[in-house]
Amino acid sequence: MDIKRVAIDAVNEVIVLTVPYMDYKGQVAKRINEKMPLATVKGFRKGAVPKALVEKQYGAAIKVEEVNKVVNLALERFLQSERINLLGSPLPKVNENFNWSDEDLTFEFEIGIAPEFEINLDAKNNIVKYEIVADDAMLDAQVARIQKQYGKIISQTVVAKGNDVSGVFVNEAEGINNRTTIDLEELADAKLAKSFIGKKVGDVITMKTNGLFHDAHKLMDYLNVSHDVVHDLDVEVTFTIDEVVAHEPADLNQELFDKLFGPGAVTSVGEVKEKIKEDAEKHFATQSEQKLMADVQDFLIENTKFDLPKEFLVRWLQTVGEKKLSAEEAEVEYNRSEKGLRFQLIEGKALAQSNIQITFEDLKAFTANAIRQQMAQYGQMNPTDEEVEGIVARVLSNQEEVKKLSEQVVAEKMLQLFKEKANPKAKKVTYEQFVAAMYNE
Repeated sequence: MDIKRVAIDAVNEVIVLTVPYMDYKGQVAKRINEKMPLATVKGFRKGAVPKALVEKQYGAAIKVEEVNKVVNLALERFLQSERINLLGSPLPKVNENFNWSDEDLTFEFEIGIAPEFEINLDAKNNIVKYEIVADDAMLDAQVARIQKQYGKIISQTVVAKGNDVSGVFVNEAEGINNRTTIDLEELADAKLAKSFIGKKVGDVITMKTNGLFHDAHKLMDYLNVSHDVVHDLDVEVTFTIDEVVAHEPADLNQELFDKLFGPGAVTSVGEVKEKIKEDAEKHFATQSEQKLMADVQDFLIENTKFDLPKEFLVRWLQTVGEKKLSAEEAEVEYNRSEKGLRFQLIEGKALAQSNIQITFEDLKAFTANAIRQQMAQYGQMNPTDEEVEGIVARVLSNQEEVKKLSEQVVAEKMLQLFKEKANPKAKKVTYEQFVAAMYNE
């Protein structure tokens, strides 16, 4: 058998594989002999059909099966021996002159190859590592929300100042139909907020989305729309009131403190704020890391140039998965996943370049830490090592979980590597400033 690689360009090749008659004739003959006792042809008793008729009836299909076996095995072994870093999997190339009646058969397979490239983690960058601070305004607002949450709810028939008003926002043309609760103080237009006063359940108020709230991002929650449209959305919506409630704030006393944090854990409003600050900033740190990782990805993708075998991958996407895709659908899927593929290649190169490997011990440690954090959220602050190890063993027995967790470990190591190499600039911000930075505003 003859197998060779034909380069088209740096990321596209064709494997040409020629199967001579001698490589499959013996197995075809064996299969035909095995078929003879079972063959049934009209006019002949079972098992007494002449070999020539058996060959005529079954020979072509047997030849196809056996040649395909030879081709698939040879191709698999060749790819392994050549250690080709494939993108996708080989695609049979259509040859209009191919004829299964020929003795020597030549097959061609298109392959996409991972590109060769260099990355520079030390390159100058403008990436910022945000340290998000829970400021006094945020802490005061959170204390007020706690008082409201644990206070007494009093149903109202008419809207008054300080009430919460529930209802449904609707704009059929924009596909908006969302039930929510409005704190009237969040409305940017004081005149609009005042127009709610005196309204009753069933009343309908029409308003403009543009400038509805001080922070346009609130439209995402109140109207259930995407971030892509919040700044340009300028339509009228109706709001139909279906509930009005007043809140009698809970007293800031030891009973409330114990309910929030456990008996005797805090004894003053100042300590409450410290607890809120500590918890908020832990949560903010996670969000900051997520943004840093996204910024790292964008920077490396933008500054690491290489070609991909796009046309090949689009054709390959048409052949994988339960649902076969049209050329147009495959193009859309490629465009959707190209950025992720580029970063996956960059990530692998960076880890290899820095000789960083992921071990099973890394995976166990990461999983154990994640489990301890999750248990803490449910009040289990000091689980035993045996408890955690038992859960880790169960989690890591699931291959899907192992794959997901491995990706998280890789991302964590990649982020740590970038912090060490690229030294992103640290910057303290409030949460509002962080949100503005996150959306490039």
